[in-house]
Amino acid sequence: MLAIFETILPVFLLVVLGALLKRWRQIDRDMWNGLEQLGFFVLFPALLFITLAKAEFSGIDAGAIALGSIGSVTFIALLLILCWPLFRAAHVSGASYTTVFQTSTRWNAFIALAIGEKLYGAESLALVALVATLIIIPLNFYNIAVLVWFGGGSRSLKTFAQKILTNPMIIGSVLGVLVNLSGVRIYAPLMQTVEFVADTSLSLGLIMVGAGLKLADAMRPRPLALLPVALKLVFMPLIMTGAAYALGLRGEQLLTIAMGASVPTAMNGYVLAKQMGGDAPLYAAVATLQTIASFFTIPMVLTATAYLAGG
Repeated sequence: MLAIFETILPVFLLVVLGALLKRWRQIDRDMWNGLEQLGFFVLFPALLFITLAKAEFSGIDAGAIALGSIGSVTFIALLLILCWPLFRAAHVSGASYTTVFQTSTRWNAFIALAIGEKLYGAESLALVALVATLIIIPLNFYNIAVLVWFGGGSRSLKTFAQKILTNPMIIGSVLGVLVNLSGVRIYAPLMQTVEFVADTSLSLGLIMVGAGLKLADAMRPRPLALLPVALKLVFMPLIMTGAAYALGLRGEQLLTIAMGASVPTAMNGYVLAKQMGGDAPLYAAVATLQTIASFFTIPMVLTATAYLAGG
């Protein structure tokens, strides 16, 4: 476990660097919003596109991965929906419930991609990108649906369609898969330009994860904040890894699935919480707690999964 811990340490040190830089007064605080938007609309979609466009999928059981990843996310989402009466009985507001839902199902692909590449190389990077592509549409659909229904805003089908069809991560992923499967050759200098953009995304993305953490909110978390920490960092890896194993995945593919399932929630859900009536302060606290805790839980999950991966 120590070897895994030391391997992923640089990833989390970049997150810590981001948290420190955000608090350094020499840097204009207004810059961070621009960087966040740059990452969401340009850098991360470029990384997904170039990774999927150039990936070699011949050694990947896409059917098992699709069934395991989408099925696991759908199972957890459905479980949380069925538990809404329990939240209501405990006097949890609809806004807070949406945050529990988001932080229990969303995953931080920046961290997953960085750790996957660091631990297992290009094949793992392609697998994480593939899983991201497979679950990004259902994940956004489920979370936007919950935000629209419980967030107090307009319950409109137009809102669903607009949020999903204009999501830059979905667009980048779909285009990458289409280029890969169709065999279309894109003008080499253009592809290299996209690669240059993508190359900056992981390190800057991790810094932005750190910059988005709200340490003050996490110092005295509400008891409700601990529930999605357990659901995302323990329950999600258990369900998704178990499903992948049952479907016959082994070796580095199983380890990559386990790693992707065990990363903390995505920071872009915080923006959605602010825009669509969710509990944004609770989201910030949960995301911070999960990021800190995952530094210890990811090595534990991977160590446990290693016993299954060789079977």
